[in-house]
Amino acid sequence: MPPLLATRHLSDEHATTALARAFAPLLGAGDTLLLSGGIGAGKTHFARALILSRLATPEDIPSPTFTLVQTYDAPGLTIWHCDLYRLGDPSEVIELGLDEAMDTALCLIEWPDRLGDLTPQGALHLHFEPGARGDGRQLALHGPDSWRTRIPQ
Repeated sequence: MPPLLATRHLSDEHATTALARAFAPLLGAGDTLLLSGGIGAGKTHFARALILSRLATPEDIPSPTFTLVQTYDAPGLTIWHCDLYRLGDPSEVIELGLDEAMDTALCLIEWPDRLGDLTPQGALHLHFEPGARGDGRQLALHGPDSWRTRIPQ
C-alpha cells in the first residue's frame, strides 16, 4: 500500500457526497481512484456522487456489480466506473479494456485488489471503513505524494 496521505471522517452520506463533489473537478483523464472497503462501506455512493457531479445532464448511475463496467461521457473526458468483485483473475482486466482506459479515462475502480500486478502506480487509494463508534465512515487516502495537493480539505 502506498503511503498514507490523509484521513477523513465522513459522518453520513451527505459528507460522502460532499467529498466526492469536491474531488470531481480536480480529476481528469488518466486519473485512477481505487475504492476499497467492505460491502456497504460507501464505495458506490462515493462513485455515483462523483460521476453525477461531472455529467452535463443527470442520469441514472447503476452499480456496475453485474456489468463490471459502466462508462459515462462527461464534458472533456470519459469516466469508467468498474466493480471487479466478480473477477477471477487479473487477466480479465485486460479483456475489459480497463488497462487502456486507465491511461485515457477517469477510472473509479471498486474492489481494486482484483487488479493484482495491473494496479497503476500513480493511483489514489480510498479505503472506506465503518466509523470507530459506529457513526459514519472513516476514509484513509493512500497514494503517491503527487496526490497530496489534490486531496480536498
